Parts: sequence; structure tokens; C-alpha cells
Amino acid sequence: MATDPWSSPRPAVLGVGASTTAAFMAKVYRWMAGGLLLTGAVAAFTANSPTAIHAIFSTPLMWILMAAELGLVFAFTRMVRTASFGAVAAMFLAYCALSGVTFSAILLAYTRQSIASTFFVTGGTFLAMSVFGTVTKKDLSSWASFLFMGLIGVVLASVVNLFLHSGALSFVVSCAGVVVFTGLTAYDTQKIRAYADAGDDRLALNGALSLYLDFVNLFLMLLRLFGRRR
Repeated sequence: MATDPWSSPRPAVLGVGASTTAAFMAKVYRWMAGGLLLTGAVAAFTANSPTAIHAIFSTPLMWILMAAELGLVFAFTRMVRTASFGAVAAMFLAYCALSGVTFSAILLAYTRQSIASTFFVTGGTFLAMSVFGTVTKKDLSSWASFLFMGLIGVVLASVVNLFLHSGALSFVVSCAGVVVFTGLTAYDTQKIRAYADAGDDRLALNGALSLYLDFVNLFLMLLRLFGRRR
């Protein structure tokens, strides 16, 4: 099995368990940050290409890309423990790149200032909840059912609102989404830390995708609430 090129040697000192967990989480955050950078770069490139914009938003291509994103996430979660590290990394990066193409719509719909300010607010919130998930002694697994039901509710309500175009429902969904993805950040951080002892670099990518999705969806919910449209 290929190993993560960002892996660090495990120090043979006392407290190796804590050191191993810290090194593992560092890999998770590096892959997550790399994914966000890739998404942002692809989104900026796409938004500045009239040809790409016409192809995506004037044809059914956007729906095809969204379906491809869902398919990649499904394949990733099914294959993360069985495929090679290279294959898992390729799926992760492909998903981030596809997200960049679809997220180009955000750059066209909202002002750059509101996107930047929302990104920093999201980053601060994510950092605070990730730290909480790291330092708390409380077992956050009890949050799982609440967060899962909340996530299902947000998804279903979002789909319904595609047809209703209700501003009030959009506001409620966005508020609920902020709560759900804020909670998921802490929950997923604590859950991912438990992967460290497995010594499997593919699980770092699995954790990176979970936190990437938490960050991106929290950003989208906050942008709906506070973003200024062009």
C-alpha cells in the first residue's frame, strides 16, 4: 500500500500515543487545507472563463457535475479501506476539483468582500469547534443521532425549497445548517482522532474529506445568511 507523502516519522519517545495522534491530525488538516485550496483555485479559474461558464450554466452540465460529486463521495466512502492510497487520494482531489467547478457559481452570485468575510468567520468557527472536539473530555458520540437527523432535515428542506423558492424557508434551513455543521465539526474531529492508532494513511484522507465537507457546508450556510449578492 502506498503511503501518504505528507507522513512524518513516528518519534520513538515517551508519549508516543499523543505524538502519533498529533501527527495523524496534522496530516488530516493538511489534506483538508489542500482540498480547500484546490477547490478555490478551480472555482476562480472557472468563474473567469466565459466558455466554461456558458458550458456549465447554459446546459444540463451542472446537474451532471453535481451527480458526479455525489457518486465520488459514495465511491470514496465504500472504497477508502480497500483501495490503494493513490486511488483514494485521487478520488479526494477529484472531488475537491469538481466542487470548485460547481462552486464557481458562488463567485458569480456574491461579492468578493462578503465571500472573504464569510470565509474567515467560517474558519474561526471551524477552528473553535475543532479545538473543542480535541480538548473536551465529553464523549460526543451522543450527538450523532441529533446531528444525523438534523442533517437529513436540512437536506430534505433544501430539496423542497428548490421548487418553493421560499425566502423564509431558506433562512430557517440556513440557521439549522449552521447548527448542524458546527456540531459535526466537533463530533467529526473527536471521531477522526480515534483513527490515529490504526496507522492507515487512507483514514487521514477519510477524515480530511469529513472535515472538508463540514467546513464547506458551514461556509455555504453562513454565506446564505450574511452574504451580499452582486
